[in-house]
Amino acid sequence: MTKATFCRSCPGGVQIRLIVLPRSSKAAIVGIHNNALKIKLTKAPVDGAANDECCRLMAKTFNVPISAVRIVRGATSRHKLVSIAGIDEKNIRDMFG
Repeated sequence: MTKATFCRSCPGGVQIRLIVLPRSSKAAIVGIHNNALKIKLTKAPVDGAANDECCRLMAKTFNVPISAVRIVRGATSRHKLVSIAGIDEKNIRDMFG
């Protein structure tokens, strides 16, 4: 398996598997772990705050509007699948190799 198996192309963009660590001291992308992109968030998973921060971090990282990022699966889980419109799998592979 390649490192980029955490993402796949979908119509209009990509889908990325995430492992989310809420209540961290800093919001950041940690790297690839167990075929998912591991990210840290400062917000707690209360009233959707961590999900909102997750979408903002993905939008900022991939330089797309926040409206292009959507949580497809796992809104109440640490394991999420997000869809990002307007980018392709090659962009992701170039960033995370």
